[in-house]
Amino acid sequence: MSELRDLIEYVGKSLVDMPEKVEVREIEGEQTIVIELVVDESDRGKVIGKQGRTAKALRTILNAASTKLKRRSVLEIIE
Repeated sequence: MSELRDLIEYVGKSLVDMPEKVEVREIEGEQTIVIELVVDESDRGKVIGKQGRTAKALRTILNAASTKLKRRSVLEIIE
């Protein structure tokens, strides 16, 4: 299921000023895949966005991709 991880990594690196500090981890459970996105502290606001709009958009993209793969996924932005 690294397609979901690769997708979030690509979008995350596109959003931030320091793409080399972007780290994406994938934790696979029985029914759910948890994608953890870690960015530099100075870039966290860019990933979350005003009132969480960017984070919500990332979650929407992830849900659409995981639905196509017939899986359930959750995106967590790690502080």
